[in-house]
Amino acid sequence: MTVEIWSDVVCPWCYVGKRRFERALARFDHRGEVELVWRSFELDPSAPASGPDQGRYADRLADKYGSSVEQAQAMLDQMTATAAQEGLDFRFDLARPGNTFDAHRLLHLAAEHGIQDALKERLDRATFTEGSPPSDHSALRGHAVEVGLPAEAVDAVLASDRYADAVRADEEQALEYGITGVPFFVIDGRYGISGAQPADVVLQTLDTAWSERSRFTVLTPGDAGPGCEGDSCAV
Repeated sequence: MTVEIWSDVVCPWCYVGKRRFERALARFDHRGEVELVWRSFELDPSAPASGPDQGRYADRLADKYGSSVEQAQAMLDQMTATAAQEGLDFRFDLARPGNTFDAHRLLHLAAEHGIQDALKERLDRATFTEGSPPSDHSALRGHAVEVGLPAEAVDAVLASDRYADAVRADEEQALEYGITGVPFFVIDGRYGISGAQPADVVLQTLDTAWSERSRFTVLTPGDAGPGCEGDSCAV
């Protein structure tokens, strides 16, 4: 069973959703038969590269939603508390914005090496716990090499446009599915989960998807048509 997750590395709910999905997966009876694929989604494709002076997170949030800084900070405090319930240490005082296109390209490289989930985890932690700039090539290179990607392969990706088409293909698929926000989970291309749902909801959906995939319906009415059984065939 394939689970595809559209996500961004500057999305706090995506990190929370990742933890909730992991909790659900740990309780899923068929977890060993689940293939996890992280799909690209840019919350702000026009975002510039990370810079040194971009203001406090609360100020940026207030500008985005037209709220007061105090209201924005209250939202961040609530998000931090929610993350803590999932064992995550969010540091919005350190978190920095930035373009995530290159991070997504590296996630496609990691998929080819079988360590996509490890890199996704590392990038999320870098953004929300360590305040690492999400578009800085030096930082991205360090995170990618740390989880086991060959330095030469990482350098080759960052110095080119490799996997750009793969990122765009993920984003086009998201449009086809009608995905406008993340995280968004698609199970076997048939079941969708929007947002960072509780682990119990995710588990219930996994169970439903598994039970449905094991069923089949015979669509030909009446007597069975000609065929073979065992080592004999009616002719």
